[in-house]
Amino acid sequence: MDNEISTQPHGMEDVEIQEWLESLDSVLESSGPEVAAEILERLRAHATVNGIDLPFSANTPYANTIPVRLQPLFPGDQELERRIKSLIRWNALAMVVRANRVEHNIGGHISTYASAATLYEVGFNHFFRARTEEFEGDTVYFQGHASPGMYARAFLEGRLSAQKLENFRRELKPGGGLSSYPHPWLMPDFWEFPTVSMGLSPLMAIYQARFNRYLEDRGMKPATDAKVWAFLGDGETDEPESLGAITLASREKLDNLIFVINCNLQRLDGPVRGNGQIIQELESAFRGARWNVIKVLWGSEWDPIFERDTEGLLVKRMGELVDGEYQKLVVSSGAYVREHFFGSDPRLLQLVEPLPDEALRRLRLGGHDPRKVYAAYKAAVDHKGSPTVILARTIKGYGLGEAGEGKNVTHQQKKLNEDELREFRSRFGIPLNDEDCIEVPFYRPPEDSVEIQYLRARREALGGYVPKRSIRSKPLAADHDNLFKEFLEGSDGREVSTTMAFVGMLRKMLKDTEIGKLIVPIVPDEARTFGMESLFRTVGIYSIVGQRYEPVDVNTLLYYKEAKDGQILEEGITEAGSMASCIAAGTAYATHGINTIPFFIYYSMFGFQRIADFIWAAADMRMRGFLLGGTSGRTTLGGEGLQHQDGNSHVLALPVPNVKAYDPAFAYEIAVIIQDGIRRMYKDGESVLYYITVMNEPYAMPAMPGDVKDGILRGMYRFRPAANGKAKLRAQLFGSGAILNEVLRAQEILESKYGVAADVWSVTSYKELYNDGIESERWNRLHPGEKARVPYVTKCLADAPGVLVAASDYLKTLPNMISKWMPRRLASLGTDGFGRSEGRASLRDFFEVDSRFITLATLHELFVDGKVERSVLDKAIKDLGINADKPNPVVS
Repeated sequence: MDNEISTQPHGMEDVEIQEWLESLDSVLESSGPEVAAEILERLRAHATVNGIDLPFSANTPYANTIPVRLQPLFPGDQELERRIKSLIRWNALAMVVRANRVEHNIGGHISTYASAATLYEVGFNHFFRARTEEFEGDTVYFQGHASPGMYARAFLEGRLSAQKLENFRRELKPGGGLSSYPHPWLMPDFWEFPTVSMGLSPLMAIYQARFNRYLEDRGMKPATDAKVWAFLGDGETDEPESLGAITLASREKLDNLIFVINCNLQRLDGPVRGNGQIIQELESAFRGARWNVIKVLWGSEWDPIFERDTEGLLVKRMGELVDGEYQKLVVSSGAYVREHFFGSDPRLLQLVEPLPDEALRRLRLGGHDPRKVYAAYKAAVDHKGSPTVILARTIKGYGLGEAGEGKNVTHQQKKLNEDELREFRSRFGIPLNDEDCIEVPFYRPPEDSVEIQYLRARREALGGYVPKRSIRSKPLAADHDNLFKEFLEGSDGREVSTTMAFVGMLRKMLKDTEIGKLIVPIVPDEARTFGMESLFRTVGIYSIVGQRYEPVDVNTLLYYKEAKDGQILEEGITEAGSMASCIAAGTAYATHGINTIPFFIYYSMFGFQRIADFIWAAADMRMRGFLLGGTSGRTTLGGEGLQHQDGNSHVLALPVPNVKAYDPAFAYEIAVIIQDGIRRMYKDGESVLYYITVMNEPYAMPAMPGDVKDGILRGMYRFRPAANGKAKLRAQLFGSGAILNEVLRAQEILESKYGVAADVWSVTSYKELYNDGIESERWNRLHPGEKARVPYVTKCLADAPGVLVAASDYLKTLPNMISKWMPRRLASLGTDGFGRSEGRASLRDFFEVDSRFITLATLHELFVDGKVERSVLDKAIKDLGINADKPNPVVS
């Protein structure tokens, strides 16, 4: 292993090694660790100069980082805190066991909190500071599977009733219940962050810590020593998001960030690294990323043994074992530990000779020792210059005994038999007799008990209860009509893309006296693609150190400008990181009481398809803000091909309940949507977020045709009526985004060549139309005696004659899902299938969504209705230049 003490070099006697070790001890004693470290570093440099190839290791020995002599005194009443922790353990267990007795397989987790109880309780009693009027408080990302422990503590605090605990995972019961995991959507006054989707919370925590600094550097909140704590499991670090941004945290010197990794060495099915050492692996990764790493491996009972070991044999032995062996030791007897751990060397056996087997079996690990955990937390909050990670060694299912302590099945443990319950009760001193114990009652000491008084006093000293979510931001005042007015008037014949129209709005919003400072533009690494480079000079790109170099394009008008008070978050090539920043900005109204307004613009294909889990988490967190899917649509992005062309995002946005998804075609539509979003989210305080797709295809922007704001927001309106309303052949054509221009061209072709008068509708949001339709259906089903509600789509088309044809740059299912509320059959054209590297015209031909195919679809619908002869279709196919035998784009 990396941390093993090297074998003795040939010809070097033990006494010589001992002399070197004693010399180092002397330096430590006389001059301290900093001088000793400097000497060792100079020796290493000297050895390198002289050609000695020293092996690199980012690991330290398999021992506690903080030695006993540097360990601070524990400030609390350790025995009282142990009793409180034991009560919380019992109630967390009772919650899960009782729920599964009432309803088999309702689920829940006992073992995660059992392993992490000390890690949390030391934090609750001494470190986690609540938000107050005077102090912003610490931010804590709790490990999702440990939620029963958080509920059990809140029960002792008097914040949750026994009925709530009784209804754990049964939220729909009378009186309400508790969500399985941290879900702000379901418990908006309690949870702040949804953390059970593995890997998301570490990355979100990093960007939250950076966003806190962003707000400070921009003067939007005072600089404080508030910390961001993230609790995660060692198995969770296999998720790429968990470690994907750790270099950002060190690069930005985020010493306000603390990771606590609960290293119980187990994931769901078995050991995290049965043949390796996950703690050493993580230490190497974090040290390599320049984090401050603190290992908490061995409890206080080990300290006398270490003290007797003057040769370093014990640490050497600890470094030799793999995690699978450590897991075996946890579930084995003291005799087994003596034989298989200490028995490898007679000198090791001598170290533990005074200890009976039972004492060996009960040697605590560091993560279960409050004194060791307190020392680590104290060192972490005092550390300056870099983030800290605490690697705490624990046992999964600690205290469950034969029911699952340290066993592979422990993650799935939901029930305990009578003997196991009594053993747990006795081990943790729960004041219940044998008969009451097997009923697994919730237990809370009297209000005037020393336990309750101590628990409340500790939280009062730290500002209040945690977790707790409250909204302190003040609503915006203005309606911003003047800000968006110019975009309602069209582009006066100039061709601009909807992306450029949005950038123009963004530029104006940044200058607004009320919301300008609140705008947070976020972009992965495509600002120039989206035409946002003009903002570099005007508001700057945020950097914690400013700009220490002269950019290569300094002599150009739009040079790359970083600034300590920069407003743009230009995150590099990371959609996940950018979304994490968006979440931090979009929840600042609750986290900081500041109404920051994020505008996150990205390649639309790399949003809902690539980071949908983060978007779902954002929705759960009641995030507010705007997601801008740039270069959207499967045919508007010429040349890029299959992986970049987005025909999915509006379908993928459907499952997220509080996402309002729009596909506008014109600048005035975007202006209406953004103004509405700012009002609803930041003035009215609604927990919604907006997804708006914008394109890079330039065309002339028309002025808004009358008062169509309501139609834009509700999802559709008639953009251009037919010129001849009395024509015999009629049609209703529906288009969205850039494809609306193809629909308008089809309108002209149908009228001029085939005598078909068509009305053209701009469909800005199929999702809004769908939600309105299913809500009307639901209301009618539940209120059969009331006047039936009519879906908005149905109202719009009540007097609209002719066949119905919709064309979209997205999957055909998008328009199809509202067809049931239309008065007649709907023909849908869309971009089902893989994209191609081609120009726009060829792509629209390939996917059969251009004006020619829209024209043909309309004539075909008329033919099906008996309105035109087949010869009209045959001629149209020939005249329009359509290849009837072309490959089907869905499968080609």
